[in-house]
Amino acid sequence: MVLSGLALVIALLALSIARRAARKLEALTQSYWELRYDYTRLRSQVQRLDPEVNEAPPPPEAPSAVTFVPLASMKKKASATE
Repeated sequence: MVLSGLALVIALLALSIARRAARKLEALTQSYWELRYDYTRLRSQVQRLDPEVNEAPPPPEAPSAVTFVPLASMKKKASATE
């Protein structure tokens, strides 16, 4: 009887902690998206005021080490395997 009562109290405490953590997570998620929205809005306003300052030069084109290999060239010839 005492053991089941203690288990019930621990379960209620764990439920309370989990609900509190869920509320904190929801608040943090909401704050994150609000900050992202504000950041994007302010960045676009600054860019409209002075478009040359925030304009980054395009990245240089790096030569690709991987070339295109058609799959047909990788297939084994039927006459060579027979």
